[in-house]
Amino acid sequence: MARKQLFNMEQAKKTNTPKRLVKTLKTLTFLLMVSHSIQAQYQVNPPANKNKFQNPIFSGDYPDPSILVDGDDYYIVFTTNDYYPGLPIWQSKDLINWTPVAHAITKNVGAVWAPELVKHDKKYFIYFPANKTNWVIWANNIEGPWSEPIDLNINGIDPGHVVDENGNRYLYFSHGYYVSLSDDGLSITSKPEKVYDGWQFPEEWVVECTSLEGPKLAKRGEYYYLTNAQGGTAGPPTSHMVVTARSKSPLGPWENSPYNPIIRTESKSEKWWSKGHGTLFEDKDGAWWMLFHSYENGYYHMGRSTMLQPIEWTEDGWFRTPKGIETDKPIRRPKAKSEPVKFDLSDDFSGSKLSFQWQFFKDYDPERFKLNDNALTLKAMGESPGESFPLLCIPSLHSYMAQVDIEMEEGAKGGLTLFYNENAFIGFSADKSHAYYSNSKHWQRPVHDFDSSGKVSLRLLNQDGIVSFYYSIDGGKTWKKSDRGADVTSMNHNAYGGFLSLRLGLFAIGKGEVKFRNFQYTKIE
Repeated sequence: MARKQLFNMEQAKKTNTPKRLVKTLKTLTFLLMVSHSIQAQYQVNPPANKNKFQNPIFSGDYPDPSILVDGDDYYIVFTTNDYYPGLPIWQSKDLINWTPVAHAITKNVGAVWAPELVKHDKKYFIYFPANKTNWVIWANNIEGPWSEPIDLNINGIDPGHVVDENGNRYLYFSHGYYVSLSDDGLSITSKPEKVYDGWQFPEEWVVECTSLEGPKLAKRGEYYYLTNAQGGTAGPPTSHMVVTARSKSPLGPWENSPYNPIIRTESKSEKWWSKGHGTLFEDKDGAWWMLFHSYENGYYHMGRSTMLQPIEWTEDGWFRTPKGIETDKPIRRPKAKSEPVKFDLSDDFSGSKLSFQWQFFKDYDPERFKLNDNALTLKAMGESPGESFPLLCIPSLHSYMAQVDIEMEEGAKGGLTLFYNENAFIGFSADKSHAYYSNSKHWQRPVHDFDSSGKVSLRLLNQDGIVSFYYSIDGGKTWKKSDRGADVTSMNHNAYGGFLSLRLGLFAIGKGEVKFRNFQYTKIE
């Protein structure tokens, strides 16, 4: 309908329709593009059948999921890389609808990779690699407070925790190695020992590399099951896969499954690419599931979303994906149900604490920002978004509008950014007299002149990776479209590395402070 309205607007210009009417048509066209009330919601695109759900259960950049079944509750945590506060924990009653709980870490120990969330002896633990070592934090309550990070002084990635029948604790790592843990789980008590070589996939398969990683362990009956990722995390769409092996001891020897790979993308024509990093678990009603991550075809820049699929058991004690299950098709829901949860990225900054969705890139300094009078005040840093350590959130939608009101001191600029890393971003910012466009580490130029009295509203439209900008100097009553735009779909791991995603956020550069008010995140239909 918006396309038809645009056509009519062009016809109006050609037929000398009064300028006031043309302006009205422009406004109506924009309003048709933008919905009136949108909230980023996990579950996305729910199917009409209430007994089914539609993957992903987390849309956007939620890689390397680790899940804990704790009584009637499920808790989940993800890789958070260089974003702090880190290790955000979510809670659910039905595996489909999720509510934020807490961030488990604020101290920056480096890029935080694939964590493992476990409960043992009434305490909660998160094991994770960062800065070429592995760490553990613990808490008596899932909501915290969480301990300071404790260095385990061991290399390797993707720790996977397991407890044997005698209560002995172990951590598995990439490449088939394990170590023994102390009873309290806060130190290691043995040297790494290799006990698993992985599964030999066919040579003709197109993968990124071998990469035996992501070990997750579960026990059913007399067997322990060691589930791993192989084939490389990114690269070709057919790289990543989920494989498994079993043993009557948590330390092997391991026998590979005849049903390997359990999950894999077989063609680049599929909707979900590089499916891998799987966790096998039993829900509170006795059903078994596989949790894993995947890139969406055409939206690689959004990072890895989290998926959920059922698992069935064979008579001889192996598990496999049931026939007829497809990742991109509706799947029967878990037995437990709860009301849909709406998680809104919009923020009026009315609280006294930073809202759950916000994370700083690399430099988390509580002294740098404050919240009062329905505003977020941020100290300016650097001369571009790449130097500013921006405040970011994870967009879950393919197409959306982001908008914010800013008020800046002399010498400071505030803006909106789509940010991958220091060398891959775009930004639209303003000071009291100019709007600026940025699209690399050092390139920033004024693109519009005005007299704003220090208050400007900025708007960003992202339509399937094609981005345009708007500004207003009258409090959002009228908007002017910038002649600057960008295609951001190439800002992804295969181009820039790092296994990151293109995040949406705010930045303040120059000298002084910038106040942000009324941040809005709304879906474009």
